[in-house]
Amino acid sequence: MAKLTGRQKAAILLIAMGQEASSKVFKHLPDEEIEQLTLAISNVHRVDSQDKNEVLKEFHEMCVAQDYLSMGGIDYAQNVLESALGKERAQQIIIRLTSQLQVKPFDFARRIDPVQIYQFLQNEHPQTIALVLAHLEPKQASMILSSLSVELQSDVARRIALLEQTSPDVIKEVEHILETRLASTIRQDFTIVGGIESIVNILNGVDRTTERSILEHLNEQDNDLVDEIKKRMFIFEDIINLDRRAIQRVIQEVDNQDLILALKASSPEVKKVILANMSSRMAESFQEEMEFLGPVRVKVVEEAQGRIVSVIRRLEDSGEIVIARGGSDDILL
Repeated sequence: MAKLTGRQKAAILLIAMGQEASSKVFKHLPDEEIEQLTLAISNVHRVDSQDKNEVLKEFHEMCVAQDYLSMGGIDYAQNVLESALGKERAQQIIIRLTSQLQVKPFDFARRIDPVQIYQFLQNEHPQTIALVLAHLEPKQASMILSSLSVELQSDVARRIALLEQTSPDVIKEVEHILETRLASTIRQDFTIVGGIESIVNILNGVDRTTERSILEHLNEQDNDLVDEIKKRMFIFEDIINLDRRAIQRVIQEVDNQDLILALKASSPEVKKVILANMSSRMAESFQEEMEFLGPVRVKVVEEAQGRIVSVIRRLEDSGEIVIARGGSDDILL
């Protein structure tokens, strides 16, 4: 069966399953995969009984291995399979399964209560905390970052922003500690985590007080980094998430020409929201200006949008508008 491709094996499996079961599988596949599998099935004129049995056996082994994996991780699955099938066969299945699953480091932690992770991390080195938070879902990481001491918050935020490549050995060591504390295992991968985007996603989920505190402390160490973070925390398209009063205040404050340029390349939804918060005369004037403006370079539009975002951030800092984000201090009473 070694001569068969993965698609040919899939075709044989679907044929062996029968029309009714195969049609149910197709309902969960994208159109491109359906087309490829349909072509593969049409090219199968005769299924050798040995090939069919081998494909069914392989499929069964993969399903069983995945069950073992979900029950206790890679090591558990491999130990059970070695007992049942022998070391060589078990290793082949595990390699094939993990390559298909593409399990990310710390995947287990994404299914754990952030409070438990915080209890483990709170006394760890800031670099360890940064490494773990960079691998978590932004919502989880935001909750944990908010719970850290004020002194730690800015330090960890900076380390996340500056993270790039992390060696498998370092990840393995940290994961091993988590494994002993949280009774779970995971396959190691060489990965790129952290960076500006990572800390932006995390900060977008913390409350405004925590965000302000982190950025103020971080600014003392690296004001260029803070400027870059601020630029990405609120993009022009996010203006649709502001309330009507805030949008009207922004319209009053920004330069009209910048707003016309920004709207020129914005989504229909953004245009609709902004124009709806203008007087009918002003909205009509803006629409005419955009029509007569003609083609505009992307760089010019992005610069105009950037200036508007800067105005929005300034208005938020002065307390004139509120940008909704996680945390109790965004609740309006």
